[in-house]
Amino acid sequence: MIDTGQYEGMIAETVTVRHADGSWLPAYSARPLGSGPFPAVVLFHHRPGWDEYYREATRKLAQHGFFAVCPDLYSRFGQGDPDDVSAMVRAAGDVSDQAVIDDGKACVAWLKNHPVTNGNVAVMGSCSGGRHALLTACNDQNVAAVVDLWGGRVVMAPEELNDRYPVAPIDLTEQLSCPVLGLFGDKDTAPTPAEVDQHEAVLVAAGKTFEFHRYPEAGHGFFYYDRPAMYHAESAVDGWRKILTFLNNTLR
Repeated sequence: MIDTGQYEGMIAETVTVRHADGSWLPAYSARPLGSGPFPAVVLFHHRPGWDEYYREATRKLAQHGFFAVCPDLYSRFGQGDPDDVSAMVRAAGDVSDQAVIDDGKACVAWLKNHPVTNGNVAVMGSCSGGRHALLTACNDQNVAAVVDLWGGRVVMAPEELNDRYPVAPIDLTEQLSCPVLGLFGDKDTAPTPAEVDQHEAVLVAAGKTFEFHRYPEAGHGFFYYDRPAMYHAESAVDGWRKILTFLNNTLR
């Protein structure tokens, strides 16, 4: 229940997160005002880049009581309009998995050790960001939960692997030490329903804690209200409810 007579506020700002090697990573952060302690979430943006949708998603999590940070995974390639920067990234062969894992681990450590968090940090992303969230969780035992929103290329054919993508995330499942929430559209082609089935089977076989939800009328990117051809309102509203319930149950 919302009390309109009670003060509510948040701080949203660009920050820099320090890597172990001393380099700096630009990020957008949002958190409720106050001393907390707040549970925390790292958001991995989608392939279109560090755009307005992801800054709004960061603020949405803060509105619901989380300290959220969204790193600019493409910052090594330059600054500017997200569409232009993402085009540069694609032309260069994409950001490497190791670079993303390093960025994710730096953000997890930054939030875990921040004086206003409770030390519990989830990772979350959509599209390529869902894949990046899984990769980070499989390489960082400090991650407390994963939210994978239609992450593509979790399942990969051998010919898709290269120096930038040396291992398919599904093959790292044994290293996963936290619960996973996955939301998928049955009309999606990346991942396909068959790939989601395969991912689910591997999680079951490994004895991992997870919940997958499928939306029959949704395709890829069904949360993106700024992309009308993709957006499916009913699925998106239900999906956000499931995300907030999952994060509250795993982080608080």
